[in-house]
Amino acid sequence: MNRLIPLITIWLLVDIYFFQAVKTVTSNRYLWGAFWLYDGILAFVAVYYMLSGKLIFNSPKGIFLGLALISLIPKLIVTPLLLLEDVGRMIHFSINWVGSLFHSSSSHAQEHVYFASRKKFISQLAIGIAAIPFAGLLYGMVKGKYDYRVHRIKLKFKDLPDAFNGFTITQLSDIHSGSFDSKADVENGITLANQQKSDLLLFTGDLVNSKASEMDEWIGTFSKLTAPFGKYSVLGNHDYGDYAAWYSEADKIYNLKQLKNVHQQIGFRLMLNESLKIEKDGQYITLIGLENWGKGRFQKYGDLSKATSDVGDEDFKILMSHDPSHWEAETLDFPKHIHLTLAGHTHGMQFGVEIPGFKWSPVKYIYPQWAGIYTKKNKYIYVNRGFGFIGYPGRVGILPEITVITLEKG
Repeated sequence: MNRLIPLITIWLLVDIYFFQAVKTVTSNRYLWGAFWLYDGILAFVAVYYMLSGKLIFNSPKGIFLGLALISLIPKLIVTPLLLLEDVGRMIHFSINWVGSLFHSSSSHAQEHVYFASRKKFISQLAIGIAAIPFAGLLYGMVKGKYDYRVHRIKLKFKDLPDAFNGFTITQLSDIHSGSFDSKADVENGITLANQQKSDLLLFTGDLVNSKASEMDEWIGTFSKLTAPFGKYSVLGNHDYGDYAAWYSEADKIYNLKQLKNVHQQIGFRLMLNESLKIEKDGQYITLIGLENWGKGRFQKYGDLSKATSDVGDEDFKILMSHDPSHWEAETLDFPKHIHLTLAGHTHGMQFGVEIPGFKWSPVKYIYPQWAGIYTKKNKYIYVNRGFGFIGYPGRVGILPEITVITLEKG
């Protein structure tokens, strides 16, 4: 509850402040009532779910969170504009008041010193600007969250075994099945992934938001994924159940056991700090699967030394590690050269700008490697933007991704 008080206070203050602009533009009391009714219902539902300890980001509860963000974020964006106007009004008032003190007929002059009312144009401008992110966030909920995009990339390696020249990998990440609310749209994404006809399919973690039961209705859907050289997976930070309230530690442990069974049911070979060989025409590459390892407050279950204990120095290595922060923290300087790391986790924050030659998201200030390909020390990491979504039930600018990587000798 203590953590809710600042959030509720900020929400209320922003609403009251933005409402002053609404009042300046219109005197229609029905619109005023609709303004407070909309936010009041959203606030009540959001607080209810938070206090009850339920997973507010799971569908359909996540819809309420999304609508709340649609309400709050546009107002926050235009608050500086309204503040700037108010500062100008205050400066104007102060100058007039000080001037009146030195006026020859000061009592008469001070009667005409007043605090200027808001300019209708500024309030209209603020509401107009707020409408842009409002529409964008709404579109992201309605359309963007299932607007799957295929990202293709070719990577060259001098020591790639000849048999794997032209070998293709489809990477999926961050499915977050508990957030889905449209079976048809998700199945379209699975069909699109299969249409890539890649040799190998790799999934880099966060199958669920917290509970294995979130996959109950999706097992048949994700079982349809196919790849002739197999389907392999690792766990992400959400898969361990650390963000849910459990009656006992035994329930949490049982949930993880059930989730591991789900991987098997959908045909994924779950890799837990281990390695294996992918063989083709008498040659092989080594696939390494790490449990989640993240910086800061995130779990560090991953053990790269254990996972590579049976891996030769000369092997061509591909590492699946959910959190990209692990790359700079351990992988880059690891004694055994790891050619390619595949990660996810960031979702590209599900918000940003991505056009040819330019991409930006606020998440870049937290994760240096947040979407796409990066290289250092003759090693690569590819960060998948995520197949699903969590928290805000939508995507704006940074769309859900199916990655196709082609390995080439050269």
